Amino acid sequence: MGRRRTGSYAVGRERRARIVETAAERFAARGYHRTPMAEIAADVGLTDGGLLYHFPSKRHLLLAVAEHRFSAIAQWWTDLDGAADLDAVLAEMVRATERLLAQPGLIELFVLMSAEAADVSGPTHVLFAERYRDAVASLSGLFARCAERGELRPGTDCDALARECVAVTDGLQLQWVLADGGVDLVGGVRQHARRLAETVAVRHG
Repeated sequence: MGRRRTGSYAVGRERRARIVETAAERFAARGYHRTPMAEIAADVGLTDGGLLYHFPSKRHLLLAVAEHRFSAIAQWWTDLDGAADLDAVLAEMVRATERLLAQPGLIELFVLMSAEAADVSGPTHVLFAERYRDAVASLSGLFARCAERGELRPGTDCDALARECVAVTDGLQLQWVLADGGVDLVGGVRQHARRLAETVAVRHG
């Protein structure tokens, strides 16, 4: 019996993961509001009831997709070489933004859920709080290693620098959504990275 339950649990986890990945693809391509649950259910070979068994509502699925998105973005930075110099870190900021822009529906999803994160009693608040903590810590760590190698000006606050970078990227995503894509998201991040290179970097020779 134990073996059967374990196998059933594994199948359930695999099916849940497939639902989230499919929903992420649909939300990225068409947006959250324009993607019906019935379409996602059909894509993964489930009835509407079968999908609701795993995710009781579309909001539950939205939260799972947001978590999936944050994990994917975190992996982009984990894949960056820990010995990356400042230029490489700043270039990765631009590259990450280009990858985000390739999935416009997920940018809309991020902005949609950001408002919900203000409710400290809800699960979205916990998810976003963890996301910001981890994102700042990861980027701050990269900047700290750059500082140890003498690439940043003495006294540079790596935590503050990381928070600034995250704030610029997320703020531009909000403006991009509000302007219906009329804001140059990648260009804005590239300009910010260029300004940082000019103001906090130590150039030898």
